[in-house]
Amino acid sequence: MAKKTVATLQTGKEGRSYTKVIKMVKSPKTGAYIFDEQMVPNEKVQEFFKK
Repeated sequence: MAKKTVATLQTGKEGRSYTKVIKMVKSPKTGAYIFDEQMVPNEKVQEFFKK
C-alpha cells in the first residue's frame, strides 16, 4: 500500500514540490505533546513552523 502512495505523489513534477512536515504541539487540554503532520508545498514550509 505504501508503494501506491509514493507512486501517486511522485507523478510528474508535482510530487517533488511537497514536503512532509512534522511539528510537536502541546495540547491545551491535557498538557501532553502531540504531533501535527501535514504535506505542504515547499514554499510554505517556513510559514507552517511559524504558526
